[in-house]
Amino acid sequence: MKKTFIKEIKEKDHVAGEFLVTRKEAGISKSGKPYLNLKLMDSTGELEARVWESAEELGRAFQKNDVVSVKGFAVAYQGGIQINVTAVSALKEGEYSIRDFLPCSKKDPAAMMAEVDGIISGLNDTHLRTLLSSIFNDAEIRERFMAAPAAKVMHHPYLGGLIEHVLSICGLAEAVVKHYGSGINRDLLITGAILHDIGKIYELSYKKSFDYTDEGRLLGHITMGIELIDRTLAGQKDFPHDLAVLLKHMLLSHHGQLEFGSPKRPKTIEAVILYYLDDLDSKVNTLQSLITEEGEGDSPWTPYQRLFERYIYRGKPSAAPEGRPSNAAANGSKDDKADKTDKTLSLFR
Repeated sequence: MKKTFIKEIKEKDHVAGEFLVTRKEAGISKSGKPYLNLKLMDSTGELEARVWESAEELGRAFQKNDVVSVKGFAVAYQGGIQINVTAVSALKEGEYSIRDFLPCSKKDPAAMMAEVDGIISGLNDTHLRTLLSSIFNDAEIRERFMAAPAAKVMHHPYLGGLIEHVLSICGLAEAVVKHYGSGINRDLLITGAILHDIGKIYELSYKKSFDYTDEGRLLGHITMGIELIDRTLAGQKDFPHDLAVLLKHMLLSHHGQLEFGSPKRPKTIEAVILYYLDDLDSKVNTLQSLITEEGEGDSPWTPYQRLFERYIYRGKPSAAPEGRPSNAAANGSKDDKADKTDKTLSLFR
């Protein structure tokens, strides 16, 4: 079990721990000596690191995306913390759990998968229920679906993020159907919600770091999701053709606009609902992350966010009443607050 976590490292600490190397770049210092510019990561965050002494020799002991054992000391650097590394060596697979080094959902993946299974078994449409059961009875697909992030960076960028995102949209879809009543094919909408990002289990790489696979870059998750559905439908000869077209249209159009990567714009009520719920889900989850992450000093504002083209207001911390503990003491750690926020606002994309 990993002992030293990045969020716990403070200036002047002596560091001895294991981290994932997400960046490894060679450089030459002003004095002409080679050095290594590193970024180290674990499930609690990322940290800059430098190897100043014996850089070439130490650099031969590991590669980018290796999990390494590091010794060094923490120094102040550009308003943050940097580790000056004095020793580093790569760990072998089996000597660590990757969940210690990549951000993970706070929810148990097996419990989330059981919830998805329950949603599938509750569908009234036999064809859609059989299609989903066939897909998720595949052990490899099931394992990938439980582990995959929903995105590399923007929304739910952590292990288990995809299934968490799917469950969130399913909950929102149920609320929309209840609110608007008849005229919406509830089972088709739920099936589209479950499968709209299924191609991401192949588009994204998440074994040692979050990145895109070669196939993911060349084809994209929408195409890969359609291919998966077509392969599964090949074994269901009685699946209605029109229903298959409507379902695949939802996947093809769920980004809403051609410039956002959808080959088609949504043209059915279920496709329009899925698009808006997917967009809402992604933006709310991103905002939740921005609001709960550590800010610079006491500023109630985030840094400028290019995605939203604006600063985001976090809110000012409440003053603790006299004789009572501060919010931090009363409410617990940042992770506790984030967990409470997630439970209150639900889990979004």
